[in-house]
Amino acid sequence: MATSSAAVTVAIFLLVTLSASNITAALRPSLGACQASGYLPGKAGHCERSNDPDCCEDGKRYPQYHCSPPVTSSTKAVLTLNSFEKGKDGGGPSACDNAYHSDKEMVVALSTGWFKNMARCGHRVKITANGNSVYAKVVDECDSVYGCDDEHNYEPPCQNNIVDASPAVWNALGLDQNVGELAITWSDGDN
Repeated sequence: MATSSAAVTVAIFLLVTLSASNITAALRPSLGACQASGYLPGKAGHCERSNDPDCCEDGKRYPQYHCSPPVTSSTKAVLTLNSFEKGKDGGGPSACDNAYHSDKEMVVALSTGWFKNMARCGHRVKITANGNSVYAKVVDECDSVYGCDDEHNYEPPCQNNIVDASPAVWNALGLDQNVGELAITWSDGDN
């Protein structure tokens, strides 16, 4: 009888401990969240300013991310404006197909963690802003690790929650491109 009583006590103790740790984790959402993995020293250079990008500054430190927040059916993100055309602010050709894309194409680049080492290449994502939704094809990575060089238009690494969209996406959502950044949600669109 003492053995079963001790086992019940241990089981109750474990349940209370696990419940308390889950409650604590819920109260501190930063635990387990994607944190900066390092900092990139800034290096200024020729930054094409066609869509008013942030350009690197000498000596400034920029956070680097190898991860992004978890993807859900309504993932919170920041929509940014990017041209995927040659000679514009998007830098080099798109990572997925080594090609440039017209500003009239519905295409996006995702932050490094969401890009998943090219696993989302060619897949569609659903983007929702101000009650409107559109689908766009993933063609590039919005690099959250590297930047401040010619390949990245001397722009700093992207934050870990960026959907970098072509002007066509902004137009289809009825958004003002002069805003440049907007809180949105997105999800995988190929489900």
